[in-house]
Amino acid sequence: MTTSHVSAPQAPLRHLDLDVTGMTCGSCAARLERVLGRVPGVASATVNYATGRAAVDHDPERTGTEAVLLAVQRAGYGARERDLALPAPAVPEGGGREEARLRLRLLVAWPLTVAATVLSTGWPHEPWARAMVAALVTPVQFWAGFPFLRGAVERARRRGTSMDTLVALGTLTAFAYSSYELLTAGVHVHDPGGGVDMRGHLHYDMAALIISFLLLGRWIEARARRRASAAIRGILDLAPGDALLVPAGGVAEQERRVPVATLRPGDVVRVRPGDRIPADGRVLSGACAVDESMLTGEPIPVDKRAGDAVTGGTLARDGALLVELTAVGTDTALARIGRLVEEAQAHKAPAQRLADRVAGVFVPVIIGLSLLTAAAWLLVRGDPGQAVLAATAVLIVACPCALGLATPVALMVGTGRAAANGILIRSGEVLERCGRIDTVIFDKTGTLTTGRMRVHEVIAVDGDRAGLLRLAAAVERASEHPVGAALVQAAREWELTVPFALDFSARAGLGVSARVEGQEVLVGRPALVSQSGIDLPAAVHVALARFGAEGWTGVVVATGGRVLGVAAVGDTLRPEAAAALAEVRELGIEVAMLTGDAAGPAAAVAGRLGIDRSRVRSGLLPGEKAAEVARLGGPGGRCVAMVGDGVNDAPALAAAALGVAIGGGSDAAVDSAGITLLSADLRGVPAALRMARATHAVIVQNLGWAFGYNTVAIPLAASGLLDPVAAGAAMGFSSVAVVANSLRLLRVDRSRGMRRRSRLSGAARRRALLVAWVAPALLVGSVVGAAQVLSPARGQPLLTRAVTPTVASAAIPGGGRLASFLDPATSGWNQLHLTFFTDGGNELSISGASVVALAPDGRRLPLQTRRFGDGHFVADAQLSAGVWRIQVDATTADARRLSLETRHTIVPGDQNPSRR
Repeated sequence: MTTSHVSAPQAPLRHLDLDVTGMTCGSCAARLERVLGRVPGVASATVNYATGRAAVDHDPERTGTEAVLLAVQRAGYGARERDLALPAPAVPEGGGREEARLRLRLLVAWPLTVAATVLSTGWPHEPWARAMVAALVTPVQFWAGFPFLRGAVERARRRGTSMDTLVALGTLTAFAYSSYELLTAGVHVHDPGGGVDMRGHLHYDMAALIISFLLLGRWIEARARRRASAAIRGILDLAPGDALLVPAGGVAEQERRVPVATLRPGDVVRVRPGDRIPADGRVLSGACAVDESMLTGEPIPVDKRAGDAVTGGTLARDGALLVELTAVGTDTALARIGRLVEEAQAHKAPAQRLADRVAGVFVPVIIGLSLLTAAAWLLVRGDPGQAVLAATAVLIVACPCALGLATPVALMVGTGRAAANGILIRSGEVLERCGRIDTVIFDKTGTLTTGRMRVHEVIAVDGDRAGLLRLAAAVERASEHPVGAALVQAAREWELTVPFALDFSARAGLGVSARVEGQEVLVGRPALVSQSGIDLPAAVHVALARFGAEGWTGVVVATGGRVLGVAAVGDTLRPEAAAALAEVRELGIEVAMLTGDAAGPAAAVAGRLGIDRSRVRSGLLPGEKAAEVARLGGPGGRCVAMVGDGVNDAPALAAAALGVAIGGGSDAAVDSAGITLLSADLRGVPAALRMARATHAVIVQNLGWAFGYNTVAIPLAASGLLDPVAAGAAMGFSSVAVVANSLRLLRVDRSRGMRRRSRLSGAARRRALLVAWVAPALLVGSVVGAAQVLSPARGQPLLTRAVTPTVASAAIPGGGRLASFLDPATSGWNQLHLTFFTDGGNELSISGASVVALAPDGRRLPLQTRRFGDGHFVADAQLSAGVWRIQVDATTADARRLSLETRHTIVPGDQNPSRR
């Protein structure tokens, strides 16, 4: 006896949506994804830094919600399960409060920072000024910069790192080094021999400026992210807060305003002109033009009458309606749109995966590079001050924030803007596919055509077209066939009085017959009339041939042994179809058509729309449509998008690289599509392609900028060519630049993209990425070039002007000495301190002094001096490598004229310059 073991079916995964707080950069999101991925039972986890959300699929039998939340909290972040009973906003909860807190810290930090910077620049060696700078910067460092410190401590407690770690390490290093110099180093010590000890240069202002710039960047980023979500948030906010509920008896006096949240399916509400419809429903009575632009992007109102469906959030313009609600709350179309857009924003584009891998290891690598930078400056140059500056610059300038924001912010703006124009994009993968599409296949019935049969033409042998249509409608009124319904509708439109018919009979594949006003009337194919022994007149034969060429069905009407005439019945081409296909071709995309209809109607529609007949396939079953799509898109084939609306289109939509479901389509078609058009207007197809391509292009640009910025900025910081303050400003700007670039998508509408462009080939995408990558290098180069042109020392190598301190002196005739100290105060600028001493070591009183620096090549560079004491003058200079002669002409208080000269030999990076 054998025993078979059948494994138990795996429990379905549960989807969990979380609101996450405490993330400060893309590395936080990458780390949290790794943490959640290691939780037993978690199948997948996606964390979105830009929106502050996490999506987790887990096995509820192995891992509960509490375990997932605990894992997030142990990683150092806050989390709570999202309440899906209400549509969630498209921005992290508390984003407005966070923006207000950042604004308050900015208002405190910047005045203190400016004051500290002025004191540090104007009186860098005065004891009172140095102490005051320390007092001003302390609240900036520890209160305004507290979010960075707190974030770094939280990450350290969980053995992790983030952007806050880099900021905290950089600013605390500058603050601690400055405090050490303030408490231990000599300050402007004079000696009788004229020597000057200018040790103890402070960097308090640098720490304050870094924090202030970063706070400014985060505040701008928070405002921009709030604006980025404005499109989808605006859609969700269209739902009214209350509604006018009609009681069961319909008594007007008993109607009352109630909150929309209390409404239930089956309730009846009254919608007055200017009101928004509170939920999805069906019109019971009334007539009104309803503005549906918030859903479809179409500005023209749609007339609604009894029996028509209406959507919650749409606006009643010029009439009143009585509406029975069919869906409320999260079941409305408005709520479903919100969820679809949120799901799209939670997905990651394939291009983001590389950025996520980089962000996951970014901060530890930068800390290592910073330590190596400090060690290199100490070992090779022997300058602890420059080692601190270079290491701090590396910590500050590195920015994983831009990497983390590159894709999600662009997705947030692009999908939100598309939703506002009636286009739902499901994921970032869809955007990438849109750039590769080279063929769009359209279904015919219900897509290129309206899917509704109508009478196009009536030809009567005796000229009585109304009589012919009257009899045909009388017979077909008992039929359920679409052709019969079209004849009945035409009679209504002609305002004909249709008589009653008796003895109705349907003949499969041929037509119908009935007795009308005492006579038998035949309505159907020509074969039905021929079988009854009635000959077709020549005019009817000609008409039938013409109708066939047009793709219409000829319906012959006969009675009393003779043919009365023929009616042309057929589907109706959408009025915008030709324009939509022309726009698709302008994008460099070929057009094809698949249909289950016969070859004649298919060829007629293709001819009117300019579709090449070799690109038309007719008589296809749903499975055959999918097979044809798969054949075209097979290995080495074309990249195909399929546009359809019906259940029979769902397999083909799923088989295509990109499925596009048009408005009014079936749920199966919408579920199989990557893009859903809320409007039935076919011009939405090229509009969706343009919007998707524009969003994908911005993602590529953002990633190129993020990688290029770090590629350029980190080496500059490590080499000492980028001041830490400038590094802080650059780091804040990098994130703002990514968000600002994404906000350009708010200008995209249905009629145009960011710019009209043909299909992006692989080479074009690589060129776009290369341009975005080198943009930061070009920006840095232009800044360097501008500084070179505007420099007082024009023509000198800019990157050699940051020199090490040198001291020189000259004897004053009649007694005393001139001490000359050249200090590398900031990158690219040097401070020249000139102090006149008496033989006793006191400052000599000088009434005025003029200074000229003679360059190694003999050029004269006049310097502007500022007085800092009786005998102390300071001038700013930009000096390159070489021997510089400093010529000083001064006048003493007793009117003696002094002409002195000192020399400074400058070798960039040399810690033992010669002194003369």
